[in-house]
Amino acid sequence: MSMYRSQIRIAMLIGALAAFAGSNCALADSPSVTAVLSNSQVAVGETVQLQIRVSGSGEAKAPENIAIEGLEIHPTGTSRQFEMRNFTTTSSVTHNYTILPLKAGAFKIPSQTIRVGNNSLRTPELTLNVVSSPGGSARSGTITQSASAKIAFAELIVPKKTAYVGEMIPIEIRLGFDLRVRPKLAEGPEITGQGFTTQKLQQPQQNIETIGGRTYDVLTFRTAIAAARTGKFEIGPAQASAIVVIPRGQSSARPRSPLDLFNMDDPFADPFFSDPFGSFGQQQKVTIKSEPATLDVKPLPPNAPANFSGAVGNFAMTANAIPKSVQVGDPITVIATISGRGNFDRMNAPALEDEHGWHKYPPSSKFKQDDDIGISGAKNFEIVLSPNEKKSAVPPLAFSYFDPIKENYVTARSEPIPIQVQGGAVPAATPPRLATPATAATSATPAPVAAKPSPKPQDILYQLPDRGRLQSFTPLYARPVFWTAQIVPLIALLGFVGWKIRQAKIDNREARRIAALHQESAELLRRLRRSELSPQEYFSDASRAVRVKTALAKNVDPNAVDAETAAAAFELDENSREQLRRLFQRSDELRYSGRPNGSGTLLREDRQQVLELIESLHV
Repeated sequence: MSMYRSQIRIAMLIGALAAFAGSNCALADSPSVTAVLSNSQVAVGETVQLQIRVSGSGEAKAPENIAIEGLEIHPTGTSRQFEMRNFTTTSSVTHNYTILPLKAGAFKIPSQTIRVGNNSLRTPELTLNVVSSPGGSARSGTITQSASAKIAFAELIVPKKTAYVGEMIPIEIRLGFDLRVRPKLAEGPEITGQGFTTQKLQQPQQNIETIGGRTYDVLTFRTAIAAARTGKFEIGPAQASAIVVIPRGQSSARPRSPLDLFNMDDPFADPFFSDPFGSFGQQQKVTIKSEPATLDVKPLPPNAPANFSGAVGNFAMTANAIPKSVQVGDPITVIATISGRGNFDRMNAPALEDEHGWHKYPPSSKFKQDDDIGISGAKNFEIVLSPNEKKSAVPPLAFSYFDPIKENYVTARSEPIPIQVQGGAVPAATPPRLATPATAATSATPAPVAAKPSPKPQDILYQLPDRGRLQSFTPLYARPVFWTAQIVPLIALLGFVGWKIRQAKIDNREARRIAALHQESAELLRRLRRSELSPQEYFSDASRAVRVKTALAKNVDPNAVDAETAAAAFELDENSREQLRRLFQRSDELRYSGRPNGSGTLLREDRQQVLELIESLHV
């Protein structure tokens, strides 16, 4: 019984599918075609859309070219539609054309032949009335400032009104373009103004937004600025240029501009906007500007710590050292990590709170950013130290910065890092007294009790005078006084050997230091001969090269060298002294104020002049 019911259900299903297929076949056997104009009356230069719709067939071949004198007609693509009602499927395909009238008059669009399989269908004849253009040539057209404001906008977003010198302020530049004008950015946004530095603009984020009932393609650029001096500044405006496409033949003097279509209830009714290739549009360059923003910049407080180098933000510091067990004179690498948010490009390495007994080499650094504009992340400093004596810990590191939220200076300190330093001069100590065979025998055997002398017999022989005690015949090496006398030269010998070992380590460490300075000098000169360095990097390397050469010439700490010390070391003339002063001054300015505005390049002549000055300093 159940098998019989299943067979009935299968038969009913097959019948329904057959009916469904039959209805589809019936529809496919009776295709139809229609043709309509989006507007039957237009002016010269205004576009109109022609749609040819074929129903009941998924395959139809429409004419590619429709030639009518006085009209430019181009195909703009096809679209397909499917609809199902009560198990009945309806399909249709629409062929779109854009028509641009070139002159006034009544134009007949003749019936067109549409091929559907082996059948041919004919469209109805259409009439298009074109009136004269009341504003001049149909081939000219401009975008006025008021019209461009309707199709694009620019915004400069500065989240703060007040800031401190050197404080990094993230900002946004938003550029919006109406999707229907097919925008293409020609010149990226620029922020005008003086007294502040700007980070490099990153690739924009792109999204679609609806503002005031209009759909925009919005590009959001993010960057950061930092004021280099105090005062009240005007930031911006932000300015950009783009290429947009508008219908040809429109003039701003006409009472109805093509851009006024955006104010219509149905702006997409204009067939121009359905042309994906801009066949009937002309490209024009428009410039958009944002409103400027004001920023009040305050100076940093005067009570800055001694090791403050210009870091402004909020930071935290951790430190570690490797290896933790070394000999006196061996290098130890201290890795200090400063993380947070602020101006990492103006941050110097933390300083040892107690440098006594340590030799410090120039640090290196590496920054890893956490955001797309480089104001958040972590900066690792590698500081190479060499202990000159026994140590049990690396002293704390101190890093000072200004916190704009707390509005005061903060000093971050690391914990002492336990280490073990071995070697060095061994303090002199009195060696233990060596035991001689005689003393050993004396200490091992109790001293015999002296026998009571017997009375001398009254003999003539014993009438001779008493000769006293006889001398001892114990060997010299067995006498305590001999070994006591050897202690002095032994101590002197041990001291001399220790002094020679220490002197050798000192000489070795000094040789390594000199070799490291020579290597650093060669590396700096190699970097200075390259052309891709920014002004900040170039002047920083140049001033460091002068310090290293001075340290090699006068055996001084390169970190303590200034312009006057270097000039005196090489006995420069007044002209060279002035060049050296400007070099150090420029390096300090860029290190404090960050990268300058503009392209960030140096003239070849300026680079060559600095390089010749450094190469003239012979060690």
